[in-house]
Amino acid sequence: MLNFLPKIDRYVFRLTVLPMLGVFALAASLLLLDKMLRLFDFVAVEGGPIGVVFKMLGALIPEYASLAIPLGLLLGILLAFRKLAISSELDVMRAVGLSYGRLLRVPYAITAALMLVNVALVFYVQPVSRYYYEQLEYELRSGALGASIKVGEFTTLADRMALRIEASEDDGRKLQGIFARVSNARGQVLSISAREGAFLATSDDPNTIILRLTDGTIVQDTGGEDATPRVLSFSRHDLPIDLPRVEEFRARGDAEREYILPELLRIGWDERESAEKRAGSQASFNFRLVEVVMMALMPLLAVALAIPPKRSTSALGVFVSIVMVVSYHKVNQYGEDIAALGRIDPLISLWGPMLIFAALIIWMYWRVAHVPGGQAIGALEVWFDKLVKRLRKLFGRRKKRDFEAAPAE
Repeated sequence: MLNFLPKIDRYVFRLTVLPMLGVFALAASLLLLDKMLRLFDFVAVEGGPIGVVFKMLGALIPEYASLAIPLGLLLGILLAFRKLAISSELDVMRAVGLSYGRLLRVPYAITAALMLVNVALVFYVQPVSRYYYEQLEYELRSGALGASIKVGEFTTLADRMALRIEASEDDGRKLQGIFARVSNARGQVLSISAREGAFLATSDDPNTIILRLTDGTIVQDTGGEDATPRVLSFSRHDLPIDLPRVEEFRARGDAEREYILPELLRIGWDERESAEKRAGSQASFNFRLVEVVMMALMPLLAVALAIPPKRSTSALGVFVSIVMVVSYHKVNQYGEDIAALGRIDPLISLWGPMLIFAALIIWMYWRVAHVPGGQAIGALEVWFDKLVKRLRKLFGRRKKRDFEAAPAE
């Protein structure tokens, strides 16, 4: 498929793509697994169907993908050049006249393609999927997804009925130990207890269901001061239940993160909109844009941190790269928040840190690419090497002390 590329480019492509895809899968899996545990707890508490968990996770995939793509791109290129450096292949390539710029042709082609994907995600797919997630959460809380009645707890239905169930079997189709208390506007109260029951749908009114009770007792209190409650026994009794009405979910656009690109541009610079909405839209637009633009500097940062010192296999650059990217993302989030409040212009709170970060990356790349023996994090490498030696010496002494203190057999 890549036969039209020179061999060196095909080789760099293979070295970059495999770890990049691995990081994509690992990062997305970790984020989804962490969210999955919380969603299972949330759905269990709300009494909703388990299938909604996977719908909500699917709605979060675009959001997590927009975070995993830059990280995967960075680590894919970094690990590829680290392998070339440790195996001394990079020295050979440099000796035959291949510059870092030449070697970065394929990584930059991959970066351009992923930037287009990320633009589609953050400006179009992610806002809609986030709205869908909020809609599912609202429907789950309101009971529109068929949330079940919690076993062992009193549940209020239609404001005039309280229901409690001791046990549930067969996915809620068979109920045991039922108690219901029903009141009307005239003050009459029915207290019903039954051994078993089941919910049945009605063909006439979709907003009403039938609770069919078996082997129970009804105590009727008419509400009068001198009235004696009536007690009735039954072998089967049908109790109609009015389902609570669920309000329609709000329209998309309650928050700036739910606007797609044309809506952000229209609202953010429309003088007829309120200052609060314009500030929020401009902050959201600039936040998404700087996150995409920064991807163009990921190959330079990867190369700067991939080359360990000579005669060293230190992986400190991998750790530093992750810390830098995550920290920059958090700084952007803070910049978006204060810009949305109107306290500062997004050109300062978002593009200011971006320019500082970009200048730092370019300087680090220049040190590695154009300074003989230059290291982007040389001081950190020296400090880290001393720390590792001290730890090895410390643990070596401890092992020797434990060995000498051990009793002879």
